[in-house]
Amino acid sequence: MHILHHGAANGVTGSCHELAVNKHTSILIDCGLFQGEDAKADLSIEFNITNITALIVTHCHIDHVGRIPYLLAAGFKGPIFTTLATAGLLPLVIEDALKVGVTRDPKIIKACLSLLNKRIIAVDYKSWFELPCKGEQTAKARFQRAGHILGSAYVEIDIINKPSLSKNTHRVVFSGDLGAPYTPLLPAPKPPYKADTLVIESTYGDKNHQGRKERTQTLKSVIEHAVADNGVVLVPAFSIGRTQELLYELEQLIHKTPKNSKWRDVHVILDSPMAANFTVQYIKFKHLWDAEAKRKIAKGRHPLDFKNLTTIDTHHEHKAIINYLTSHQTPAIILAASGMCS
Repeated sequence: MHILHHGAANGVTGSCHELAVNKHTSILIDCGLFQGEDAKADLSIEFNITNITALIVTHCHIDHVGRIPYLLAAGFKGPIFTTLATAGLLPLVIEDALKVGVTRDPKIIKACLSLLNKRIIAVDYKSWFELPCKGEQTAKARFQRAGHILGSAYVEIDIINKPSLSKNTHRVVFSGDLGAPYTPLLPAPKPPYKADTLVIESTYGDKNHQGRKERTQTLKSVIEHAVADNGVVLVPAFSIGRTQELLYELEQLIHKTPKNSKWRDVHVILDSPMAANFTVQYIKFKHLWDAEAKRKIAKGRHPLDFKNLTTIDTHHEHKAIINYLTSHQTPAIILAASGMCS
């Protein structure tokens, strides 16, 4: 057994790791897009995929899945294992990536998505699944919650040798991206019971982030200033994860204010069709939310679909809401993808 890193080794994007079970079988963990300083003009798969029998997806951020179309184009014919929620999100992410970075030809996009959907095998958390192997070893894997975004997981892979060999099973754990504790919506990850080999990613390295209370207080202060001035707060946010966390925190801030407060009338505008689509998936899989979020649902609250929230689906609606805010001088919070904000 050995591990090859085809991405996210000298940078933080393009996650792609090859677990060589033996000389006949390799398992690929993620196949992400290189971004920012790591970006490459040629996105074609530069490594040999002859022995790759399966792809395991830890989560569907673009830097972990963005090169899957190129993997399929290179001739990969194996299964793509994901969690149940990731299986719902992945086609949306790939469709958007194709439109933005490859082609807007509907026939090509449809063909790629059709192929992708045929390959996806959705597996629930904690359920072992067999990996296709050739040679003397067998292998199985299971997903555990990573708490990063909806459907995210770290993956445990057991490589099982013949009983006659000295050590029968070797467990390899790939972290994917791990969520921080006490973040909204999703339970914090629990550490694996064991690992003989651990591959852990560290996007932020030695950075110390604000705690949730401090972040929420900062957000509240900015919005209070805008509300007092009848101003607009423009927030760039990733479509998956950050947007839903912000909606959750905004609903909580509005809910806690007195009924006669100006906060009760502030408009929260989600000006990103992609983020809106992903939010629908978050609601669909609300059984994966943490205990705090589930308690709010039990009380009849809707943390991702509350009264103040307006979702923009078309350019016409976008122009209409901008005209409305300009003419009425009313306080608002606009969440949009970073490209929409520039």
